[in-house]
Amino acid sequence: MSTMTTARPVQKRLSWASILYIGGIHVLALAALVPSLFSWSGLVVCLVMHWFTGGIGICLIYHRLLTHRSFKIHPKWMEYPLTAIGCMASEGGPIGWVADHRRHHAYSDEEMDTHSPLRGLFWAHMGWFMVIDENSRHDDAYFKRWAPDLFRDPVQRWLERYFIAFPLALFALTYAAGQWYGGLGLSWLVWGGFVRTLFVWHTTWLVNSASHVWGYRTHATRDQSTNLWWCAALTYGEGWHNNHHAFQTSARHGLDWWEVDPTYMTIKAMELVGMATDVKLPKVRKNSDGTLVDTDARPAVPPRTAAAPACPPSHAATPAEILNEVQETGV
Repeated sequence: MSTMTTARPVQKRLSWASILYIGGIHVLALAALVPSLFSWSGLVVCLVMHWFTGGIGICLIYHRLLTHRSFKIHPKWMEYPLTAIGCMASEGGPIGWVADHRRHHAYSDEEMDTHSPLRGLFWAHMGWFMVIDENSRHDDAYFKRWAPDLFRDPVQRWLERYFIAFPLALFALTYAAGQWYGGLGLSWLVWGGFVRTLFVWHTTWLVNSASHVWGYRTHATRDQSTNLWWCAALTYGEGWHNNHHAFQTSARHGLDWWEVDPTYMTIKAMELVGMATDVKLPKVRKNSDGTLVDTDARPAVPPRTAAAPACPPSHAATPAEILNEVQETGV
């Protein structure tokens, strides 16, 4: 007599902390529609802080340094204040961010991918923040699995635990600086704080969504990553995403001469003054089919424990359908 077993559905629940925080910032940013709160200096602060928190904090530190270790910081202790800049972007703590991104690379555009657009652009762009399942819960086991190097570091664990203090402190500092500059505290807070945060979020999230849908593919990776010029322009070179998935540990994402990569330029400038060492670039070999293989690549992510089933193109989940799915399977 044979018995048949069925796969237990993955338990899911809404992440109310993420929903309320992300939703709250979107609501607060609507104050930018009030004409009296606009100032040219506030707009300048918005753009400068987008580069500071997004370009330096997320693209340079969270992504190329902490996630892929495409270069080293010298001296080592400088890694910690630079990581704090990443915390200011309000995209989560360093260990959780790195763990989610490494998991994305391990299962890119497959069922266990953290944010594949095969479930729809909304899911890839921001819907995945709204749901917690047993495979992506930010606990010690998840951190040890996907970011063991950071989890062993007590300073990084402290930054992970208290990351939310950094964007809140930056909001307060932005307001105080605006008041000191000329009574423009509210203008700077709205534009340099709330609008800037949305700008950082949505430009970062475009790499997860748009750069897996539109653009061109130079390399035959096993996922659907693309190179998308306008996304690269908004994300300091991160939009050369197909190049990145082909050569994950490379500090340089823009590989053709016209693929401008400001983040790599920053790394090279840091290398010139001794702040960046061991800068990794791909050593490539061309296959008979014309594709390039990195012959010197080290694993960018922990090895997969098992092959995940491919996620076929499916109906794009709407926000309402995601909510229904959570209600049906959640606890």
